[in-house]
Amino acid sequence: MSSEKPNPSRSSERASVTVRDVARAAGVAMITVSRAINTPQAVSPQTLEKVNAAIQSLGYVPNLMAGSLRLSRSHLVTVLVPTIAGSLFSGMITALTRSLGAKGYQLIVGQSGYDMPSEDALLRAIIGRRPDGIVLTGVMHSEQGRQLLKASGIPIVETWDATPAPIDMLLSLSHDAIGAAVSRYLHERGKTRQAVLAGDDERARLRAQSFVRTAVALGSPEPKVIHMRAPTTHAQGRDGLRQLQAMQKDINAVFCSSDLMAAGVLTEAIAQGLRVPDDLAVVGFGDMDFAASMSPSITSVHVDGVAIGEQAAEMIDARANGLWPAQQVVEIGFHIVAREST
Repeated sequence: MSSEKPNPSRSSERASVTVRDVARAAGVAMITVSRAINTPQAVSPQTLEKVNAAIQSLGYVPNLMAGSLRLSRSHLVTVLVPTIAGSLFSGMITALTRSLGAKGYQLIVGQSGYDMPSEDALLRAIIGRRPDGIVLTGVMHSEQGRQLLKASGIPIVETWDATPAPIDMLLSLSHDAIGAAVSRYLHERGKTRQAVLAGDDERARLRAQSFVRTAVALGSPEPKVIHMRAPTTHAQGRDGLRQLQAMQKDINAVFCSSDLMAAGVLTEAIAQGLRVPDDLAVVGFGDMDFAASMSPSITSVHVDGVAIGEQAAEMIDARANGLWPAQQVVEIGFHIVAREST
């Protein structure tokens, strides 16, 4: 999993921004930077402005643990997930906890939400405590957040998404490919009047956009799309199906951005007396435990969260020990689990 010799060029790219760097950029002494951070009232407004500007441009976050009686290693790893509601990320978190625990680390879980300002604020608090690694759900889109992470020197693993420019290490998942695959799957089953119920987060939007493009390319009418506030719920699935039917009465397939929403669509369809999948086929995302035990059971997109957690743990541990993973970018696959709803 890891190579014996760290790559010097890559190591330098991930070096932590220091007080010395800030002092050099601001044109002041290091003690002045320390005062500006710890006792800003003791520094002139002009100097404070220069120091703050340098901190902002470099993405420096003070080490809140520097004065404590700690070793150079914290043996803590943080994972950020957008929500702990439901169980989409539970497999990853469980695998991270188990795999990191076997290597002597403790895992801290942070809920970042779906908006970038909240995520950036949480990142500052985490980076200031210098964990041995940070695992992100999704790729970092905020430029400020990217700068903070790059400047920290902390090993970073981005997961559950794809990007041509990862911050550090990446467990890549193509949501574009998922959307296209589901649309083709439904088309092959004669479901050509398709629709989408999606959360308003970036990854769900990518799946929806690709789903629509593929359906049109296959000769189907352009699918109707409704975005719901993330994290999505069972109730949104019921309401969403009614909204879709008001837009187009003859839809015969719905792709949902979560299994919970798909369960809501099924509940509403059955309440309306629709036959599943004859009148309406339903596909979810996440392959939650309940998807297989529903009646009818829910066809869903399976992503191996356990494999993501295990590989992320290996990557973090390698980097924390001065090594580099054999691959910094690893493709995470997916597959459609066909059940009674299609």
